Amino acid sequence: MSWTVRDALVRDRWRAIPMTIGAVCLTSVFQIVQNTSWGFQPVQDLGSVKAADPLGLALVRTPLSLFVPALDLPVWGALAQILLVFGVAEICIGWWRTLLIGYVATLAGTTYARIGLALGPEHPLGLPVSDRVVNDTGPSAAVVGLAIYVCWRYRAYLTGALVILAMIGEVLVKDNLAGKEHLAAITAVMAVCVVRARWLPARSRVALGPHPPP
Repeated sequence: MSWTVRDALVRDRWRAIPMTIGAVCLTSVFQIVQNTSWGFQPVQDLGSVKAADPLGLALVRTPLSLFVPALDLPVWGALAQILLVFGVAEICIGWWRTLLIGYVATLAGTTYARIGLALGPEHPLGLPVSDRVVNDTGPSAAVVGLAIYVCWRYRAYLTGALVILAMIGEVLVKDNLAGKEHLAAITAVMAVCVVRARWLPARSRVALGPHPPP
């Protein structure tokens, strides 16, 4: 994987990751606009997702919610996550697969929030009622899901296991909506990997050299 990324960047430089650059720019624009006196509400209307929202509205907003920085976290963290993980994924699996897996992971987190609220705080997988109005935006679920998928494609199983352990540790240390959504994203992407390995075994299990197909 490292050889694939290095060769692409040496050969094409920033042209190797046009979608990632676009995502970084879009996230930066959303951050600037939502911190103006006139722009906060329009950004929320476009990309803010809460479990209390009607499902149809949440589904419409989910694609852009990935690029709306969380209000309680520094924006540089979101930009760094997108640049690093989206960039590696775009080089390794192509831009459209990167977006697809990122949206699957994000949608899994959004869906889990509704399931967790239905289960209630007494259930180990449940959520408190207060999480109904938590602003659920940012790229973190997509980043975690992409990391797992790329590790699986390139047989970097140890790295993938470390990512999973880190997300479990996050939930144990800080039991909040974001941490549990990360676990939901991992579960969804692992399901994608299982389905792909089951139905496309020849392509999924081929030994990957330093320059595997995207």
